[in-house]
Amino acid sequence: MSSIAPEAPLYIKVHTADNVAIIVNTGGLPEGTVFPCGLALTEHVPQGHKVALTDLPQGEAIIRYGEIIGYAVRPIAQGSWIEESLVTLPTPPELEELPLATKVPAPLPPLAGCTFEGFRNADGSAGTKNLLGIITSVQCVTGVVNYAVKKIKTELLPKYPNVDDVVAVNHNYGCGVAINAPEAVVPIRTIRNLALHPNFGGQVMVVGLGCEKLLPEQVIPGHDKSSILVLQEQQGFSKMVDAILAMAEARLLQLNQRRRVTCPVSDLVIGLQCGGSDAFSGVTANPAVGYAADLLVRAGATVMFSEVTEVRDAIHLLTPRAVNEEVGRALLREMKYYDNYLALGQADRSANPAPGNKKGGLANVVEKALGSIAKSGSSAIDGVLSPGEKASQKGLIYAATPASDFVCGTLQLASGIHLQVFTTGRGTPYGLAMAPVIKVATRNALAEQWPDIMDVNAGRIATGEATIEEVGWEIFRLLLEVASGRKQTWADHWGIHNDLCLFNPAPVT
Repeated sequence: MSSIAPEAPLYIKVHTADNVAIIVNTGGLPEGTVFPCGLALTEHVPQGHKVALTDLPQGEAIIRYGEIIGYAVRPIAQGSWIEESLVTLPTPPELEELPLATKVPAPLPPLAGCTFEGFRNADGSAGTKNLLGIITSVQCVTGVVNYAVKKIKTELLPKYPNVDDVVAVNHNYGCGVAINAPEAVVPIRTIRNLALHPNFGGQVMVVGLGCEKLLPEQVIPGHDKSSILVLQEQQGFSKMVDAILAMAEARLLQLNQRRRVTCPVSDLVIGLQCGGSDAFSGVTANPAVGYAADLLVRAGATVMFSEVTEVRDAIHLLTPRAVNEEVGRALLREMKYYDNYLALGQADRSANPAPGNKKGGLANVVEKALGSIAKSGSSAIDGVLSPGEKASQKGLIYAATPASDFVCGTLQLASGIHLQVFTTGRGTPYGLAMAPVIKVATRNALAEQWPDIMDVNAGRIATGEATIEEVGWEIFRLLLEVASGRKQTWADHWGIHNDLCLFNPAPVT
C-alpha cells in the first residue's frame, strides 16, 4: 500500500480468503474506477464500504477477516457495492461446542524498565490523577452535590494546587429498586468499586439523603463515618452545602500533600473500548490498540477489553486463547448471561450495530465483532470479570460489559482503569472525568475534521503512511505521558466528560 499515491484508488483486503474489500478513499469511489489489479467498480462505493472482489451467487458466504460475516441475499456481481441489505446475518457460534485453551499464545518477551509518574496510595495501588471524589448513595441528592461541587471548584480548589479536580460520582440508583434481588449485586458492587477508584487516593466522601435503600455506609463499608454526610440531618439547603464544603476541605488538605513518584507500568490498569465504529476500526485503530495492549501486557500491566455483544460473534476466536479451561468457561459464562439478558428483553444481537456504524460500512454485528476483538492484541486471556468487578490480576482481562459507551466506561472505571483508549471511526467527543480517555481515529478524514478532539490518527495505516506497529508504539508512549501528567487528552483539555451510567439488570420497583 505504501507505494500507491494517496490519491490513487485504494482498497483494503484483510485476509487472503476474503472475497470483499473496503474502499479507503475519502468520499468513496465512483462507478468505473479501475484499481491497479484490474478490478472495476460497477457503481459508486462509499468510503469504508465493501466491494465484491468476485462474483457472488445468491447464498454465497461473504468473507472478511477470513471469517464468514453473512450470506448474499441475491447474486452480487464483481465490482458491486455490498451494502447491508444484501447480507444476511449468520448463526452465532454455539457456545457449548467451542474449544477452550487449545491455542494459548506463548508469553511475549518482557518489556522491562517502563515507568510512569503516579500517585502512590496507602493500599499500594497508584493513581494517574489526584482527585477528590464525592459519590452519592442515591440520585435524589445529585442536585445538591452538583451545586456544592461548583462552589468547591471556584472557592476551595484554587487553594490546593496539587489536587487536579473534584468529581461528582452521580448515578441513578439507590432507591425505588429491588435492592435484595440477586441481580442487584451488579449496580451495588459497581458503586462500591467506583468509590474505591485509585485516582481518589482513599479520600472519597459519600453524600446520602437518609431514607434510601442503598444506605451510605453500604457504599463504603468499613470506612470512618466522618466520610458520610446525610442531607436529611442538615438544617436547610445552605447548611447542606456548607457541610459538604467543610468535609471536602478536610480531604483536599490530605490530597494536596500527594506528589507524583516513579511507578512501574505494572501498576497501571488500562481499559480498551470502541464507539462510533466503522469498517476501518478493525484494520487501523483496533489492531494498533491491540499492538499497544501487547506492549502493556509485556510490561506487566493489566489490560481489559469488554463489550459482550461486540465479542459474542467472534468468541470462537477468543476461547482458544484462554490461558486455561477455567478462564475459557468464564468467557462462556458471560456470553450465556448476556444471551439470556437479551432474550428476557425480547431483543437479540441484530440490535447492534447502530445506524452510524452501518453508514461507516459495518453490515452487521458479526463484522463489527471481528473488528472489535482486534483491540485484544495477541496475548493469552488471563482472566474474566463479571460486570462491575474490580481487577485483581495482571495481564489481558476480559471485563464483561454492555457495548454502550457510557455503561462500558462506567463498569471499566469500577474495575479500576486508570486510563481508557477509545477508538472511533464515526467520531464522538466522549470522555470520563475519573480517568483520561485517549481517542484514536480510524480514518484520516476524521482526524482532519476533529484535530482538537482526536488524540491519535490511526487512519495513516490505511493509506500506508504508518504501520500498525508504529501507531501501536505511539499509543503506548502517549499512555505513559498521560498517566504521568505530562500530556493531557483533548477530552480533559476541554472538560468533555460524560455522565456515569450504571448497568442494572435487577428490577426497578
